[in-house]
Amino acid sequence: MKIGFIGLGIMGAPMAGHLLAAGHTLFVRTRSQVPAALSGATVCATSADVARAADIVFLMLPDTPDVETVLFGEAGVAHGLSAGKVVVDMSSISPMETQRFAKRINALGCEYLDAPVSGGEVGAKAASLTIMVGGSEATFEQVKPLLELMGKNITLVGGNGDGQTTKVANQIIVALNIAAVSEALVFASKAGADPAKVRQALMGGFAASRILEVHGERMIKRTFNPGFRIKLHQKDLNLALQGARELGVALPQTANAAQMMQACAAQGLADMDHSALVQAFERLADHPVAQG
Repeated sequence: MKIGFIGLGIMGAPMAGHLLAAGHTLFVRTRSQVPAALSGATVCATSADVARAADIVFLMLPDTPDVETVLFGEAGVAHGLSAGKVVVDMSSISPMETQRFAKRINALGCEYLDAPVSGGEVGAKAASLTIMVGGSEATFEQVKPLLELMGKNITLVGGNGDGQTTKVANQIIVALNIAAVSEALVFASKAGADPAKVRQALMGGFAASRILEVHGERMIKRTFNPGFRIKLHQKDLNLALQGARELGVALPQTANAAQMMQACAAQGLADMDHSALVQAFERLADHPVAQG
């Protein structure tokens, strides 16, 4: 198939790589340098050029304004679309804006899926991402074989915007779990227990989780190189809180997690992995979980 991919960052590059490796013809555009692993792709001058060349255009971008600009800005995707093409936004952005974007793309005679992902850089490289999709069932079935090249747990949740709503819910759960693991390991370490052995013991009980397994290990080994940056998780929690205001929903624990991430950002940690959230709790306790 002729596939477009716009946004070749930490996650977008390996995701696009899986499509290329499967034998599809790939047309790409990115603000950064195109990785050597994608040397077989055709680099396009504009997003509109990507849309003209491809039948299905994937986006993997940082935030809502980025998606809007790439879709509808000067030389954006919308200027290169023709009837029957499909846009698949795999970014994590506002559910409400997603619904509006979908209507504008539909008005051009094209289909739109919102398909945000969870799994971070590790999942992107391993093609094991969880993909949450909003859109029509027919379009989902059309695109699903391509999604299966990038992920394992792929679910059509509902209409446009529902994929993004699911991703926001995911990010709430992940943030609160990182905060819980942070508090638990800081408490255990300051009490004098070996945090590595505490984590090992907890992995066999009801407190076991992927966050305790993966990010708990990062906290102990002090490996905070970014798989998913704090500043991107901040963005997702802000989406949750903005949506909560529109819906009249109280999210007190989400607000607290967002503030702790803001404390990390204020301390220069915005580009660290979100497991570095533990450092905010460590400073409150004046005690590190482990020595670097």
